Amino acid sequence: MYKLGKVTVPTCVALVAFGESPAHAYMGAGAGLSAIGSMISFLGVLFLMVFGFIWFPLKRAFKKATGKNEDSAATESAKEDASEPEEAA
Repeated sequence: MYKLGKVTVPTCVALVAFGESPAHAYMGAGAGLSAIGSMISFLGVLFLMVFGFIWFPLKRAFKKATGKNEDSAATESAKEDASEPEEAA
């Protein structure tokens, strides 16, 4: 490592990178609320994305494991409806 007196180069880089400095900026109420709303919506989209990628494959696996199928249930109910005679008005 290069030495600069008693302070090493990585120490200087860390001080510059993590040192505190004033921002000299003001975020008004409108911009602040917009920024907060954007962050909340972004986090919501991330949550829904992860939920979708996890839930729907699990749902398909549960259906496959239990042997249930939405199409067969729909055709069974249609067959039962067709076999029942209609009532006369």
